[in-house]
Amino acid sequence: MSEDLVNDIKNAVSVINDPHMGVSIIEMGIVQDIIVNDDKAKLIIKPTNPGCMSIVRIAADAKNAAENVDGVNKVEVQVEGHAMADSINEMLNK
Repeated sequence: MSEDLVNDIKNAVSVINDPHMGVSIIEMGIVQDIIVNDDKAKLIIKPTNPGCMSIVRIAADAKNAAENVDGVNKVEVQVEGHAMADSINEMLNK
């Protein structure tokens, strides 16, 4: 079940493109991992550079897409490798 949910989340998030490259954030490897426990999902997101100005928008869009997947009740986003990762994570997961 959780493997199916991971694939559903991956498919939902794959429509989100990096605004600078026009390529899916899944194809670019920005979404590093999708972890599902019961009805809770965690997305690990790593920008292509530590000062990426678009990562907040990308992470928020990914969170929204994952939250709209049937069977997902809660989504946490963890941004890694960004100069402001702690602040971004706090803002996205309040």
